[in-house]
Amino acid sequence: MPTTFSSPQTQPSQTIFISFPLFSSVSLCFSLSLFKIMLLKSVPSCSLLNPHVETLSPLPQPSSFSFSPLNSSAALASSSLLFSPAKKDTNFVVCASKGGANSKPLIGVVFEPFEEVKKELDLVPTVPQLSLARQKYTDECEAAINEQINVEYNVSYVYHAMFAYFDRDNVALKGIAKFFKESSEEERDHAEKFMEYQNKRGGRVRLQSIVMPLSEFDHAEKGDALYAMELALSLEKLTNEKLLNLQSVADRNKDVQLVDFVESEFLSEQVEAIKKIAEYVAQLRRVGKGHGTWHFDQMLLDEA
Repeated sequence: MPTTFSSPQTQPSQTIFISFPLFSSVSLCFSLSLFKIMLLKSVPSCSLLNPHVETLSPLPQPSSFSFSPLNSSAALASSSLLFSPAKKDTNFVVCASKGGANSKPLIGVVFEPFEEVKKELDLVPTVPQLSLARQKYTDECEAAINEQINVEYNVSYVYHAMFAYFDRDNVALKGIAKFFKESSEEERDHAEKFMEYQNKRGGRVRLQSIVMPLSEFDHAEKGDALYAMELALSLEKLTNEKLLNLQSVADRNKDVQLVDFVESEFLSEQVEAIKKIAEYVAQLRRVGKGHGTWHFDQMLLDEA
């Protein structure tokens, strides 16, 4: 059965006839070779190995093959892929074009590794004794945190001693004893919060010595309740001053995280505690010693 190939260089009436057996493997190979030669003449050659090649024309699908080179060239001209060089010579941006015209890239993002990550990896310590989580945390801030932990424990220790005093059987002011016990636990909780924060930032908690507090709080002129409450007010103001100093250290070292931690967790609560104890001092000064102190104690005992 004859197979017909039409050439674009000849007139439509001129035709080349090549006859081969229908099922001959030789005729099939020769026909495909001849078609490939004619197709390459009608399509510009390109290579993906050359980064300067701009146009690549793919072969049409097998279902659209025609044994006429004119038809094949028209099909290829209607759809093509463009490989445009990206920023680097080794990358390509794939574009789709129709009718040989340029179009916008389908994918215009070229992945590049983050150089910042490489820098951070160099900062990760390999020594087991060093913290892995520490970042932009100065030694001055670490030392200030340890100092604040010591302040909180010292105040808690004094409040615990006051609890023990007012809980005696010969003093028996249960409301005031309850107040100082809760105050001692609150200060100890503050110390533990600072310890947890120290560990989060990669610092080292270094506990210091605690000063032995008083065990007797009786005062001949003021009485034990007023004297103890005035001492508590001075301790709260001292704690607030230390917190402000800690905040100043954080500001000086541009440690925004530490500044936010101190403000959100302690400063507002400390102001409220100072106001509350100041009112207690004013009330105790008004009621005086004796029966008035007992009524004040009952008020504290009834508070939730």
